[in-house]
Amino acid sequence: MKKLVLSFFLGSAFLISCGPKSTAVTGPKFTSSEQLAQGKTVFENSCNRCHKLPNPEKHDDMGWIKTLSRMAPKAKLNDEQHQMVYDYLISVNKK
Repeated sequence: MKKLVLSFFLGSAFLISCGPKSTAVTGPKFTSSEQLAQGKTVFENSCNRCHKLPNPEKHDDMGWIKTLSRMAPKAKLNDEQHQMVYDYLISVNKK
């Protein structure tokens, strides 16, 4: 029984260590016009590779958090790029 429990914990630790390393966006962070412009550039260059660019008004702030959490790894965005894209989108969003 001890071996089974130990195996479970070691297996769980291994799986957790192999998971994604990015931190989730939880709200705005970058507000300077330069950082928002960088976010726009990353958004246009990264997202446009695979599909038509979505309208920033498509989602509210929480909707963008969910969408970007799913799409940022596919676009291979690092944490800073992910945050900049989110901040850009909510800065131009009217919702």
